[in-house]
Amino acid sequence: MRVLTLNPGSSSLKSSLVVDGTPVGWAAMSLDDAHDSAGQALDRWSTVDAVAIRFVHGGSRTGPVRLTQEVLEALEKLSPFAPLHQPRAVRLAREVFRLRPGLPVIASFDTAFHSGLPEEASRYALPREWTSQGRLRRYGFHGLSCRHAALRVAALLDAETPEILCCHLGAGVSVTAIRGGRSVDTSMGFTPLEGPAMATRSGSVDPGLLLHVLRTAPMSIDDMEDALYHRSGLAGMSGTNGDLRAVLAREAAGDPDARSAVAVYLHRIRREIGAMAASLDRVDAVVFTGGVTEHQPELIVRLARGLGVFGISVDPARCLGDSDRVLSPDGAPVTVYAMGTGEDVELARDAEAVLAVEQLVVSGSDG
Repeated sequence: MRVLTLNPGSSSLKSSLVVDGTPVGWAAMSLDDAHDSAGQALDRWSTVDAVAIRFVHGGSRTGPVRLTQEVLEALEKLSPFAPLHQPRAVRLAREVFRLRPGLPVIASFDTAFHSGLPEEASRYALPREWTSQGRLRRYGFHGLSCRHAALRVAALLDAETPEILCCHLGAGVSVTAIRGGRSVDTSMGFTPLEGPAMATRSGSVDPGLLLHVLRTAPMSIDDMEDALYHRSGLAGMSGTNGDLRAVLAREAAGDPDARSAVAVYLHRIRREIGAMAASLDRVDAVVFTGGVTEHQPELIVRLARGLGVFGISVDPARCLGDSDRVLSPDGAPVTVYAMGTGEDVELARDAEAVLAVEQLVVSGSDG
């Protein structure tokens, strides 16, 4: 099966052609160049059997679905909970509907991987009347990346129930504890704001601080949202656009704000790794994935320097490379991997599964 995958992130759009489970071509563009992006991808790979789109938020959905106008309208209503991603995914789906009306479009959801979080990990300590309907909960994100890491590590370790920490390091940052292929805890919550500091997102902030700002500054809810999603994180601390390459360049030049920003960034990731490790019985493997892992391997070396207490270490010489690889020294108590996110593979896998079920239903009704 030939599946075109569309993966809108917070800073870029990636498209890929996956044939029978194997990526055979990909392209990326900045969000500034992403006008009519579905059309560009369909022009590039014109003969496809389906389109699979990554949606960050699926609400209570526990698996992929074939998109209809009705389903798409329901997903659009979730945009306030993932404003950097959800509107772009909705727009891509509408483009495909317009350009290829008969082509199956499958939606995969990052939240689905975390839908089985245990109550102690999914519930907020808020008034029961707020949370009784189950909607104000911790959803978790980066689920496709985590699922791919879990499957790859299980195969590489030849183990059915490895206990894994998946550290997705990109414009968004999250750490997830995985046991037996299932998410048992994760750093992102109701929205992709919770957790470590990110490129432009604040990460977790004392809600009392936010209440104080709202009381003392002439700021609307929209202004607050803009500040937390677009003007915080590395961008807010360093005075840059949040691109880690720019921050590291300023740090190397001696800029104190950049140096502080990187220190906070690394500290908050280490803290989440420690928190997620506490949700496991043991740590068999750590997976670093995402754009930072791919493009700033020296930062993984710096990050690991503070993780020795967990038996996590990396060999700097092994951090260089562009394929899935082991980073930890021989004989290390915890195996550390660098891996691609594999989101295109997971999107295609979901599309094939949904269409296979549809075919079974049709065959059954014919019989």
